[in-house]
Amino acid sequence: MSLVTTEFGFTSTADDVLADVDLSGRRAVVTGATSGIGVETARALAAAGAEVVLGVRRLAGLDVAAQIAESTGNRAVSAEVLDVADLGSVTEFASRVGVEPVHILINNAGIMALPELVRTGQGREMHFATNYLGHFALTVGLHGALKAAGGARVVSVSSSAHLMSPVVFDDLDYRFRPYDPWTAYGQSKTASVLLAVGITQRWRNDGIVSNALNPGAIATGLQKHTGGLRTPVDRRKTVEQGAATSALLAASPLVDGIGGHYFEDCNESTVVAQRNDDFRGVASYALDPVNASRLWDIAMALANPIERAVRRD
Repeated sequence: MSLVTTEFGFTSTADDVLADVDLSGRRAVVTGATSGIGVETARALAAAGAEVVLGVRRLAGLDVAAQIAESTGNRAVSAEVLDVADLGSVTEFASRVGVEPVHILINNAGIMALPELVRTGQGREMHFATNYLGHFALTVGLHGALKAAGGARVVSVSSSAHLMSPVVFDDLDYRFRPYDPWTAYGQSKTASVLLAVGITQRWRNDGIVSNALNPGAIATGLQKHTGGLRTPVDRRKTVEQGAATSALLAASPLVDGIGGHYFEDCNESTVVAQRNDDFRGVASYALDPVNASRLWDIAMALANPIERAVRRD
């Protein structure tokens, strides 16, 4: 099967991708939308006419929502408190936001390379909890709203760092192996790809598909624990370029009905058998349907508060 290719590439921006797209009548939810590519993705969707809900950790996000509304002329931009590392917060957010259809869900919030092992109140390793489990729980909690949209897309923001570690199913929370910031981050980003595979496996018949992406190397607050961006200058992107692939997968007609894939630079990535020096491509373990199914079942058990909420519906 040939790879999905588009006219867009490394230098394309979110506005380029959405230039001819009208999202009037569509409702989008974007997590981690107060800085970096999250806020730029939200702005681009609003500029294309979508109603946009920002999932933010602090109500300072209200200021960001107001700024997006002012800059785009779209007043249908709001912010709701969401801490994806806290399953209770995820439950509350999903119950508020899920009362109306959600056409686009962008699981964007993330942390990277915490220098020390940190666990959540539920005992989960923080990268896994923030980058994957909270977004899994949110997506499941919004299933009814996504289904009601009659054709929804879920976007998982992953990273080339997924090439640094598969999901280690027998030690997700570093209770046996020594903690390492990069394998912890890498595992969580592999899990993000597997989430897209799992969503498409289970929910395609509900009109819901999902893809994952590597946004590229962008200087944002994500690198606060790493001493800043160290990628060679010629391989760096602006925030506007970094948001392009998210925007493509969220709203472009070029990928209608496509799910379970991994994209970078606005095109589907090749599958690689080993990590190369350029960190390009997607590892086969990140697209493996058996891995996706296994992780889904584990996450469903770990995200019991959301599972109970769904069952009550």
